[in-house]
Amino acid sequence: MRIARFSIDGNVAFGAVEGEGTVESGGLVLDIIKGIPYADFELSGTKVPLSKVRLLPPVLPNKVVAIGRNYAEHAAELGNEVGDVPVAFFKPTTSVIGSGDAIEYPSFSDEVHYEGELAVVIGRMCREVPRERVKDVILGYTCANDVTARDAQKREKQWARAKGFDTSCPLGPWVETDLDPSDLTIQTTVNGEQRQLGRTSEMVRSIEDLVVHITEAMTLLPGDVILTGTPAGVGPLHVGDEVAVTIEGIGTLTNKVITRG
Repeated sequence: MRIARFSIDGNVAFGAVEGEGTVESGGLVLDIIKGIPYADFELSGTKVPLSKVRLLPPVLPNKVVAIGRNYAEHAAELGNEVGDVPVAFFKPTTSVIGSGDAIEYPSFSDEVHYEGELAVVIGRMCREVPRERVKDVILGYTCANDVTARDAQKREKQWARAKGFDTSCPLGPWVETDLDPSDLTIQTTVNGEQRQLGRTSEMVRSIEDLVVHITEAMTLLPGDVILTGTPAGVGPLHVGDEVAVTIEGIGTLTNKVITRG
């Protein structure tokens, strides 16, 4: 099931996406969900065309836990090695935007990069999850862009500003709950030109590894998000660019880059 979060007439709701096609092409409708997707819910039978609503980030996480250097070729292209343990960092809730929202170019950077990634959406509160139970705590998967102020990342060493600025965490367009994430194509385009092309099977550490590692340290809540790392091919974004992250079996996350107002 594809679960979207949206607003219509000033109201926010979740809905199951039905039909074929893309957000832009039409043909998709939302069956409004009674309740929230983290618990038992029913479909209301009330359907609205996707073209008539505003898509929001598919979840509003309490926290986004991101993983760096989880693709060996990406680590190498930036002159880094893959360490003995995953590199983890946070992106704040205020960095999260949805598909169609604008990425605002931060005033403190002259080198902002895209990083297309698979995102894991947590479906239940969990801590110290054993490997064999990881699938039980996952609601589904969505597309993400770990937008990064690369010059600030290099200059400041700590990554809080470089990866946590407002609008630096696009998520969407929806959560796919029925998906095997082990070998999916990830593609990033800028203005229609392919920049990244990788597969989730190239991850150094699997989703099971990441969930176990993270929950050893902290409790994850329903709606929390794990970013699983980016393939090789990262590069710059400029004001006016349109960046799109497409993941096999999920869909396409699209955002334009604007000047921060």
